[in-house]
Amino acid sequence: MTTADARVVLRSLALRDFRNLARLDLSFPHAGVVVIGDNGQGKTNLLEAIYYLHLLRSVRGARDVDIVRFGAPGFHIAARADGGVNHEISAGFERQGKRKRVKLGGSEPQRLSDALGALPCVLFSPADVDLVAGAPTARRRYLDILLALSSRPYLSALQRYRHALAQRNAALRDAMKSGGSKAEQRIAVWEAPLAEHGAVLWLERVMWAEQAAPRFATVCEAIGEQTEVSMRYASSLEPATRTLEDVKSALARGLEERRQLDVRRCITHTGPHRDDLALLLGGRELRAFGSAGQQRTGAIALRLLEGETLRERLGVAPMLLLDDPFAELDVHRSSRILELLGGQAMGQTVLTVPRESDIPPALTQLSRWRIAEGVITADVADDVHAGAA
Repeated sequence: MTTADARVVLRSLALRDFRNLARLDLSFPHAGVVVIGDNGQGKTNLLEAIYYLHLLRSVRGARDVDIVRFGAPGFHIAARADGGVNHEISAGFERQGKRKRVKLGGSEPQRLSDALGALPCVLFSPADVDLVAGAPTARRRYLDILLALSSRPYLSALQRYRHALAQRNAALRDAMKSGGSKAEQRIAVWEAPLAEHGAVLWLERVMWAEQAAPRFATVCEAIGEQTEVSMRYASSLEPATRTLEDVKSALARGLEERRQLDVRRCITHTGPHRDDLALLLGGRELRAFGSAGQQRTGAIALRLLEGETLRERLGVAPMLLLDDPFAELDVHRSSRILELLGGQAMGQTVLTVPRESDIPPALTQLSRWRIAEGVITADVADDVHAGAA
């Protein structure tokens, strides 16, 4: 298998006490599977569990303790996969002690962050519309997850930047109470690391946005959008050049110049944590002027770009997790999206839908499983072994 056609394939998945999934031992068909079931039966929970091995946290923002099935001491996920760097991956959380443990190939990594991206996936969900219609926080999170899971320098800079930001904001709150030159010194000491690591984040975000912008417009048009769509990185920072040193200097100046404002408001106003990924429709904000269908198109385009970026940077096509993503789209747009996915040579597909009639024609060849109250059964008995605790 060459890099061009390498793809992630989940062979098996064992779940214990993950949300309403008490006990599942699943063997996945090579091409993928469609999981059919009513709302609230566990379809999204299954996709969340798979994605957990990529992000090492809930994609829905839940705390680990809230993912544990009610009354259980903890949860555990174990997978065997082909195509990626890691073939055996497991993650678990113990309610008592609140301890998370991750293993790759049977051994615990030196740092938890070393296991991020262990099972490369892209998750398409109806909630993705928040990427377009929501606040800048959602788009910054999109950029941070995408770049951190495909660039170790970005991940390292992000961790250090967040630590320095938390410390400076704490110093700002203290300064508001106590005042004085010493308080200002405690604030200033965190500005050098913020500038150093923030420069790495800013540069990688800007470069990704510029490289991805033409593709974003092309994908939106291919899905069916007729109005001109564009994307750019929106930032108040204006470095002299795009060298690391100039970006670092510009950040340092901005932090110093706004220090008194920051003290009054107890928050840091300068840095990539305040930037945005601007999505435009005919030159105006897509979030404010786009219809629900146009915003949905933009969100799906972002996920397609995510898949392309992971494939290019990791050298392997990630798994494709589809959580009833075509529910609010017409047949024509759905078929175009599937054509685009097919053209990307994405990895193994796991699709969830409430009804068999919701399966798009292009995916009807996938094996079919059914889920009810957290228990999965299959049309072909050899495909899956599942049961309740």
